[in-house]
Amino acid sequence: MYDYIHYDSPLGTLTIAEENDALTALVITGQKYEEQHLAGEGRERETPVLRQAKHWLDLYFAGESPDPAELSLSPKGTAFQQRVWRELLTIPCGRTESYGNLAKKLGSSARAVGSAVGRNPISVIIPCHRVAGADGSLCGYAGGLENKEKLLRLEEIETYI
Repeated sequence: MYDYIHYDSPLGTLTIAEENDALTALVITGQKYEEQHLAGEGRERETPVLRQAKHWLDLYFAGESPDPAELSLSPKGTAFQQRVWRELLTIPCGRTESYGNLAKKLGSSARAVGSAVGRNPISVIIPCHRVAGADGSLCGYAGGLENKEKLLRLEEIETYI
């Protein structure tokens, strides 16, 4: 069983979930894979981990650059997805990376990396929004391209690669 809360953000309502004292999901209502990321039995209850995540989001949406390492993250996924998500955490706030460059770093294909990026269960905190196409295009975002653009504008990113 996991605990969850709702958080009102500039992207709409976010659902933040934790299990065993670590964040397991942060999803935008209506995003792709939402049901998979929040599968199982959950109860709406604010915990210390969820309060800490809310505080992190308050700082982020206020234009600050809080460190994801301040939070205990436990996204559920395959070993490859975990590698991709760890690599996303190395992209600094205010910067972007291409799917192709991530693929080179991971010794994989851009398509495989793109699939793993798209299934990131902890949006915003694990910054999948900072990944763009090789030509700088904003391709793909489970929470919708308009939300990806909002996040990049918040981070004052004007060019994407």
